[in-house]
Amino acid sequence: MIRTSTLDCGITVVTERMPDVRSVSAGFWVGTGSRDEAPALAGASHFLEHLLFKGTPTRSARRIAEDIDAVGGDMNAFTAKEYTAFYLRVLDESLELGLDILSDILWDPAFRPDEVDSERQVILEEILMRADEPADLVHEVFAEALFPDHPLGREVLGDEDVIRALSPDEIRSFWAHHYRPDNIVFSAAGRLDHDELAAGVERRFAGEGGGERPQRSAPDGAVEPVTIEREPTEQAHVVLGVRALHREDERRDALSVLDQVLGGGLSSRLFQSIREDRGLAYSVYSYRAAYQDAGSLCAYAGTSVDNAEAVVELLAEEFDRLAADGITPRELEVAKGHLKGELALSLEDSGARMHRIGRSQLVHGRVTTVEELCARIDAVTLEQVAEVSADVLRRPRTLAVVGPFDDDAFGNARVA
Repeated sequence: MIRTSTLDCGITVVTERMPDVRSVSAGFWVGTGSRDEAPALAGASHFLEHLLFKGTPTRSARRIAEDIDAVGGDMNAFTAKEYTAFYLRVLDESLELGLDILSDILWDPAFRPDEVDSERQVILEEILMRADEPADLVHEVFAEALFPDHPLGREVLGDEDVIRALSPDEIRSFWAHHYRPDNIVFSAAGRLDHDELAAGVERRFAGEGGGERPQRSAPDGAVEPVTIEREPTEQAHVVLGVRALHREDERRDALSVLDQVLGGGLSSRLFQSIREDRGLAYSVYSYRAAYQDAGSLCAYAGTSVDNAEAVVELLAEEFDRLAADGITPRELEVAKGHLKGELALSLEDSGARMHRIGRSQLVHGRVTTVEELCARIDAVTLEQVAEVSADVLRRPRTLAVVGPFDDDAFGNARVA
């Protein structure tokens, strides 16, 4: 059972009771991410994510880690382009401790200068690590090319020069502006009582009231057709994609079906064509992203340098084929079954359910039930998929490549 309430302090609390488990997963979802940073603060959200775990005036980072470890729990956080989340999972008998720690780090972070500097170095190492992973780097190169000169194209980890320069006062000011009740959702799932939990969150609130959601501008302008990041890699890593639908677009379920058929599983067109039939890649898949006012659909493959141009041609051909002809009745049936089964399997633990309801409440303003989601998937028709395919896959394309290539490589590839 899912319940939602708004506290007197302004925080929205959403819970899902799971009486047959012993765990509770709980977390704060802040509606600010990397796209909400000014260029001079690029990386502040991710920096904050790290710093809140460094402790409070009464709790050190070690004390937090020891207290969670001592009850068999785990605690983590992540930063995305439109939100940041801080969460933990503990046994139900340790929920009070979990609420104490989560509330303490969110409302009373220390921002000690020496700890800011030590975590600054950790983040710089994380940026270097990302640069050494070409299979990850290519997605960042793609985003920057798809949304040039827009915050959605910016690396979530931040700009290296900005990270080096950010002061404790600047980070504290960013936290004080964005970490306010009207920009926060608290979600929990597991063996819990909604009213008791909501009262516990209210009782521990120690921040300033009010606040607001960030004001955002939709991306405009043209995409970059081809972007190459020259690296001495053994493989070529390629992403071909287009701008797609924002998260409230009525056609989003048809796009999910299209994505599944394109490269979402072992029976998908790209997996069968590029890996199974031709043996040109070990890893090949597609994925979609949906934001408040924009979105993307793209396909990735890692292949040998010699085969890179051929793989790009195959990706483009499949885009063209789907745009012209849509999908088959059997593909529609398989895609629907996969999407519904994947949804059900993803909800077998409290952590997955907490993430689902927290994100849904934050970005949509409500939690869609699993039954509603399945009904929407079932309602998708061949005609709807054909329509969204013809629209989205004929949009201007972006090709991003990481590998040992010159800037003029892929000039003959049929990207457009």
